[in-house]
Amino acid sequence: MPEHAWDLVTTFAGRERWRPEDVNSAGELIGARLRALGLPVVIHRPTVALSIPLSASVTLDGEEMFAKPPSSSKSCPEGVSAELFYIPANKSSLRSYNKKAIAFFGEGVGTDDEMRARVAGKILITEGFGNPALAAIAMEWGAVGLIAVNPGVDTHWGTCTTVWGSPDLDDFGRKPTIPVIAVNKLVGGKLIERAKAGATTATIKTEMQEGWFEQAIPTVEIPGTVEAEKFVFLHGHYDSWDVGVGDNATGDAAMLEIARALWENRDKLYRSVRIAWWPGHSTGRYAGSTWYSDAFALDLDENCVMQINCDSPGCRWATSYHATTAMPETFALVKDVIEKVAGQTPIFDRPHQAGDYSFNNIGISSFFMLSSTMPDDLRAEKGYYAVSGCGGNIAWHTENDTMDIADKDILMTDIKIYLDAIWRVANTPLLPVDWRETTKEFAASAATYTKAAGDAVDLSAVVSSIKALDDQLAAFYAAIAAGAIATPDANEVLMRLARILIPVNYTTAPRFTHDPAITRAPLPLIEKVIDLPHVPEALYPITVNQIIRGANRTAGAMREATRLIKTVM
Repeated sequence: MPEHAWDLVTTFAGRERWRPEDVNSAGELIGARLRALGLPVVIHRPTVALSIPLSASVTLDGEEMFAKPPSSSKSCPEGVSAELFYIPANKSSLRSYNKKAIAFFGEGVGTDDEMRARVAGKILITEGFGNPALAAIAMEWGAVGLIAVNPGVDTHWGTCTTVWGSPDLDDFGRKPTIPVIAVNKLVGGKLIERAKAGATTATIKTEMQEGWFEQAIPTVEIPGTVEAEKFVFLHGHYDSWDVGVGDNATGDAAMLEIARALWENRDKLYRSVRIAWWPGHSTGRYAGSTWYSDAFALDLDENCVMQINCDSPGCRWATSYHATTAMPETFALVKDVIEKVAGQTPIFDRPHQAGDYSFNNIGISSFFMLSSTMPDDLRAEKGYYAVSGCGGNIAWHTENDTMDIADKDILMTDIKIYLDAIWRVANTPLLPVDWRETTKEFAASAATYTKAAGDAVDLSAVVSSIKALDDQLAAFYAAIAAGAIATPDANEVLMRLARILIPVNYTTAPRFTHDPAITRAPLPLIEKVIDLPHVPEALYPITVNQIIRGANRTAGAMREATRLIKTVM
């Protein structure tokens, strides 16, 4: 492990990086380390919206117990007192970002009207993390507060807003309007038992620091020698909860070393590589990367060939790649890299609407978010529950994410994986993406939705347009292999396909905007066919109309992609 990289991990292990001033100080430090290595650094200083948790508590029978408010909770230092209302959560959905109440609470949950009658004016308490979908459900049912009971002895920080990055006029109204707190299993157990025993009043308090803050975004541009205007984009966040070693000091160090290695070999780069370190990941719901996506949207649209996220590499015991984030068109590339470097065949995970994936609405092919993780059998042996970082260590988003979580050897392996993958994307004349893998996923999704739709909605146009695109792609790749299409022309089509197909597979909002922070199902414009059995009678025709319009947009995107390919055939 290069000493300058490991030294950044040890330095950040002694620095809290969640208050705005501490984040800026850490950003300046990253800039200074890059300059010391001889790299050209630009530090952007946007003003972004942040919500910084300061303190929280829950009081029952005069006993005040420790809690943490997730970012974007309503600040209620004066406290909110109300009756507790407990609903047990599905164990399989404790971390769910799915917006449907059934996903959290099972088929036994009542209709929205029934739940409003039961929950309105009360404090909803349930198992899980203080995530945005659960907060949205609590607000929809009229709860005046929410208590999320974490699965273990630790209390985890998090975020509870569906607003992606700094808000605009369209989405600022989705910020939670109730106080939300997280408690550990011991505290939660006391509250749940009292709630189950009968009417019980509790008081929750939250204190937040909120506003618009200037934050530092260090960036580096390593120029290519042939297609300098085209670039591979590597990025990760440097703000953290507390000192956040595994999430994400190790990632910051990995990007530092990758920047150094690429800079020293810049004369061999075909395309450019751009690297950015984000603030506002934790307290701004990806505010740093969202600002960059907005400020440089047209440049990203025109020139970015791939985006790669670096979050929580190099953590203790994280020796498995069975949950590797990647979009289908990148599978072959990522598989080859991990097999070569780590000697494992990765199992791929569909990208979640998380982890600074702030570029889906533009439409940029992507891989990695969390790379290595703990093997499932080891996690089971340790009795750990699922978390979203730190390589599976339950120190994630707690004060325990300290130097014990980092592992030099594992971090070196992850750096090699990232560096090899970036090097291939930057240096392979023909962009290493295979859109036939994407249409394979499209076809499977469309088949599932068609079966669910039954006679309610005709999805045949979606199915046929996917088939036509797949056929055209087969001819396109055959022509490339035969040398019948010039590489620059092929690359332009490959990149433009991303701008069409990624938004239709991961988003519902228009391009150059940002979807809510709720993970989307494949082909999300028609996913509501799955909900039809649960839709109230009055909403049924409205939902069908929504699906029909979504099907038209989906099929239209497939046809647009097919026409694009034909322009070079």
